[in-house]
Amino acid sequence: MSAIAIKGWCPGALRPMQSGDGLVVRIRPRGGRLEARQATGIAELAARYGNGLMDLTSRANLQIRGVSDEGYPLLIDGLAELGLLDADSDTEAQRNILVTPFWTPDDDTRSLAAELERALAGASPDLPTKFGFAIDDGSKRVLAGASADIRIERDRNGGLLVRADGAQFGLAVARSEAVPVALALVEWFVASGGARGEKRRMAAHLAGGASLPQSLRGDAEPVARSTDPVPGLHRTGALVGVAFGQLTQQTLGHLAGCAQALRMTPWRMVLVEGLHEMPRGADLVTDPNDPALRVIACSGAPRCGEAHADTRALASALASFVPADARLHVSGCAKGCAQSGSADVTLVASGEGFDLIRRGTTRDVPVLRGLTRSDLLANPAALMGGH
Repeated sequence: MSAIAIKGWCPGALRPMQSGDGLVVRIRPRGGRLEARQATGIAELAARYGNGLMDLTSRANLQIRGVSDEGYPLLIDGLAELGLLDADSDTEAQRNILVTPFWTPDDDTRSLAAELERALAGASPDLPTKFGFAIDDGSKRVLAGASADIRIERDRNGGLLVRADGAQFGLAVARSEAVPVALALVEWFVASGGARGEKRRMAAHLAGGASLPQSLRGDAEPVARSTDPVPGLHRTGALVGVAFGQLTQQTLGHLAGCAQALRMTPWRMVLVEGLHEMPRGADLVTDPNDPALRVIACSGAPRCGEAHADTRALASALASFVPADARLHVSGCAKGCAQSGSADVTLVASGEGFDLIRRGTTRDVPVLRGLTRSDLLANPAALMGGH
């Protein structure tokens, strides 16, 4: 397998990343929410200074693609006018907070997110840029499968707990203690060498032998985990998807036009706040049984310079053969940007073809190597049948 350039960081608005189709500019909505005017403005900026395509990421962010070096300063000016920029790139990088999109105005989610944002901006922890937080304080844990290192959740009695990712139990806390305890976990992670480790993530740090101090341990059991949501109507709005998480500026503008606000999710779906019927649109995934929901694919070639194949064309061809209870991940290289976790079947493109991994991640050992696109399409049912 050829060498790949692992950046070790994620793009931001103030720290864009070069890709095969230009600069990638990632927007991190505060509290996971974009006001309708902000979403409309982003769509207009993506059309004016990018290639009109945007990605919904697994960290519930929105990134504009195809931005030129010349257009980037003007794009940043536009994002600043919309109130979407941080003071600097370091502050932006540390504001890596996932929130449940199903919050209601009378719960703790928004206030916890805002308090945590302020605390992180006022501190200066030497954290890896992929280190993140999840505020998953609903009656079920909907973010359990999403990437996060410190989690604020509910326990089985309805109280709050703070849990280090990788630990089975969390520390029960009062509302006023949640953010301070989360920051104490950050300080322990840095002081105990987690930020200097090879993987620099909380679960890997604990798995490597690090032991939480007694003051940050607990025996509070998190509330039951929910299955990943699917498109449909919810109390707070309509949850809709887009195939492979990529949407056009027209689609974003359409959603903004029928919403009070848009809430980003880590499932490459958007919750259209306040909508009580499913929106219509050729690019939208509104059927909970749509095969596109069973497939994860990165940008692929030619959009990404690291990718060895057009992942989305292959994913589209294979989607209808993926069983309803299975997931297929098609990655253009071994980095696995679209999904870090396991899938029933993972295909990793390389210079020699596709590697096939069953029930694993892009980093696991393949059962077959060097498969061509024709090999994969010759008998797709058999490919997925052994999942």
